[in-house]
Amino acid sequence: MPSESKLNNRRIFKYPTLSPLWIAVFIDIIGFSMILPMAPFIAEQFHIPIFIMGIVLSVNAMFSFVFGPILGKLSDKFGRKPLLLISQAGTFAGFLMLAFSNSIWLLIISRIVDGVFGGNFPIAKAIVGDAVPPKDRGIQMANIGVCHVLASLIGPGLGGTLFSIGGILLPGLFAAGLSVFTMIITIFILKETWPTAKRELNHEIKKNIVVSIRKNKNAMWYLILWGFHTASFMIAMASLSFFAKIVFGLESFEIGILLMITGIFRALVRFTLFKPTITRLGENNAIKLGLGFFLGAFLLIGFSINLLMFFILAMVISFAASLTRGPLNSKISQSVSPMEQGKINGYSSGLDSFAQIIGPLIGTFMLDFYAPYFLSFLIGSVALVPFLMGFKTIQLKKYDMPRLNQEKLIKE
Repeated sequence: MPSESKLNNRRIFKYPTLSPLWIAVFIDIIGFSMILPMAPFIAEQFHIPIFIMGIVLSVNAMFSFVFGPILGKLSDKFGRKPLLLISQAGTFAGFLMLAFSNSIWLLIISRIVDGVFGGNFPIAKAIVGDAVPPKDRGIQMANIGVCHVLASLIGPGLGGTLFSIGGILLPGLFAAGLSVFTMIITIFILKETWPTAKRELNHEIKKNIVVSIRKNKNAMWYLILWGFHTASFMIAMASLSFFAKIVFGLESFEIGILLMITGIFRALVRFTLFKPTITRLGENNAIKLGLGFFLGAFLLIGFSINLLMFFILAMVISFAASLTRGPLNSKISQSVSPMEQGKINGYSSGLDSFAQIIGPLIGTFMLDFYAPYFLSFLIGSVALVPFLMGFKTIQLKKYDMPRLNQEKLIKE
């Protein structure tokens, strides 16, 4: 009999058609993670307070908040692949403009362009929802977290190094080049998971039934929980580079290396402790445990008195993210029918974008005007809400694709 570990590994690599998606998401996250160690020093370059830099970072998320759900819904109508490609092209344009930004206004415009086309993640989650049945969806959704972990090994160090050599130009051009590579992968390798037959079936069914996520109590509960969780998470993550510069006086290269080392630990945790923990505890208990770790780490990180303490708490946050964010995305996806995958993932990504709006704003404001421990109190208060909500037991309905037009579906 195969061991439990081998069975889990088979589940992780059970869907080879998703491999191009993971490559594309991984490369996209590298481009974003390269910006993080640069942010405090871009503020210095343009002679703006860090709070204004927080606004610049938030602009991207403001437009993603509006357009992410729109792109997700459009992918329900026109297919995942063309909308993902449009989103990646917008990311390319945004990074290219970032590379040649010589004023704060061009920098803001580059972030707006990237935000308008910021549908990569809702569409990626919809693709997983299309291709993976509920029993495997938690592990596959967690692969988005794996992409974050692996990208964090490369992106911050690379961004900090390139910025220290050539300012904003080099990392901007490098990120734009990576975006071109994601488009090539999408065009030539990624398969459409929401083909014409499914889209027509979706349209046919919606003629006869009223679909509303707002009337789905389970979906709304998970969306509210996700909203509070991702708000606390994004405030913390947006603050790390600024915290390291203000409290410990680190430079861009040092911040990049710090984040890279933290990412290495995250990778070790993700590939050693995550699967046994999920297997032993189950998704629901793993989510509760992760939300508890988040709460404790957020309450303590503002009191970091040295780099060792800061590292340890960052590692705890990484472990908590592995336990929580993938399984929660799975629960959100399972709370609705196959017909609503693009829509529900558009909403959850919209909440991510809203969190990315308030994260840099609140984080930089608190660090600019208050002692760091006030930031911890605030993040901890927000994280308390999802921690308490996580104790509710929810029985999810099992949804299946209606068995209509099966011959057409098989042909595609």
